[in-house]
Amino acid sequence: MKTLFEHTSASWVRYSDYEWKEANGQLYLLPTADAKPQPYDPMKDAETLVISAMDIGLMCFQKKPDTEIQTVIREFACKYGLLGIMTALPTTAKFVEYEKVYLPKNALIREEAMETTDYLDLFFPFTKPDFTKRGMESVWNETDRTMIPIIMAYGEYPQSAVMSFMRNYGERYDWLKSIFRDWAFTFMTSVLYYADKDSLDEDSLMLYQKGMEAFDGNAPTYHIELRDKPVLVWDFHSLMLDIKMMFSLMLTDEARPLRMCKNCQRAFIAERANMVFCSSACRSQYGKN
Repeated sequence: MKTLFEHTSASWVRYSDYEWKEANGQLYLLPTADAKPQPYDPMKDAETLVISAMDIGLMCFQKKPDTEIQTVIREFACKYGLLGIMTALPTTAKFVEYEKVYLPKNALIREEAMETTDYLDLFFPFTKPDFTKRGMESVWNETDRTMIPIIMAYGEYPQSAVMSFMRNYGERYDWLKSIFRDWAFTFMTSVLYYADKDSLDEDSLMLYQKGMEAFDGNAPTYHIELRDKPVLVWDFHSLMLDIKMMFSLMLTDEARPLRMCKNCQRAFIAERANMVFCSSACRSQYGKN
């Protein structure tokens, strides 16, 4: 995995603090007014990132109270940032360059095409960006001084990706919960399929297989750069896409597979093929409760 994605443009921005705020009957997560933006490379901690995402999804899958789920999602955002749903859903992260936003089939938005300004409104529930769109041309004026260094640092990123780093950009709780839950469903499908494979009939096995096929594994784009030699540079313009790709690779990794602990029911990386507990403590505790 490290060799395959040796060259990436996966840099992302997280804020020092986030809060839940309600608008238009929906709960949004967005940076606090005095939070500080900080760029970082999520690829350097990909395994921990994916495991954290799976654990949130398992909480959703286990129907934990919304207050608990909201707490861990906020903590996740403080550590890794928002998912960048705005750039992950459209057919291209460069949707600002087109007359409309085009959306493939997804679980969050039913429309196949939307006006760009209407689409942006879904992610800026409180303060709208100073953005105008006329056909394929657009103008964006940013007055927040703390954003100027971010805009300069990410000048080669699509404009929409940079806009998703703005302080007034937010993501809906029901959408975040749905995404984490769907990832956990895919994870659980794999876990249960191999755990029960010998005892299930063909129809039941087929249901598991169809459930796994429903996982939409869209790939990142890439470009070629001429360094000391020509290299592929993968473009991750949303944290959501980064997690999906790393999750896919970890789930299919034979040497260090992603597993669920038999005791605490949390995700972990198995260092050996026969590992079923995430720690010696869980192995000792199993069966005592």
